[in-house]
Amino acid sequence: MKESIVKNINKVHRKLANYVASFASSLVILICIDVLMRYLFNVSFIAITELEWYFFSILFLLGLSYTFKSDRHVRVDVFYNGFSKKKKDLVNKFGIVLFLIPFCLLVIYYSGKYTYNSWLIMEGSPEANGLPWRFLIKSLIPFGYTLLLFQAVLFLFTKVDSE
Repeated sequence: MKESIVKNINKVHRKLANYVASFASSLVILICIDVLMRYLFNVSFIAITELEWYFFSILFLLGLSYTFKSDRHVRVDVFYNGFSKKKKDLVNKFGIVLFLIPFCLLVIYYSGKYTYNSWLIMEGSPEANGLPWRFLIKSLIPFGYTLLLFQAVLFLFTKVDSE
């Protein structure tokens, strides 16, 4: 039963990562178009700039959990690289329990009200020609950190059981 839950969570993360990866290419293309329009034609559109922010937000917030899962996150490796496997596991568990999980819980808690208020007013851009869907992007904050929290807890339990 537990293995199927872990498999399903990992499958969701993999599919989500593949979907989110498409935003990276789209973001590069969008930035190139924006730069070319700005420097060649001296034209800039706030909607394109905001779309760049939205794509970056999607990449960051939905990529958090997969980056953590695949151990590609940023780490201060001054001492860590020299540690034994056992010491690295201890440092990882310590960091997850003392820092990552509480941080995720704080972000989820405080962004919940922020997101709820954004949905109440169907928040859009404050700019005249901006994009109207800011409330959707803000919804990714608690969602992304919830995915990261699940992945952190899953990491703890799968690592503990494999010892």
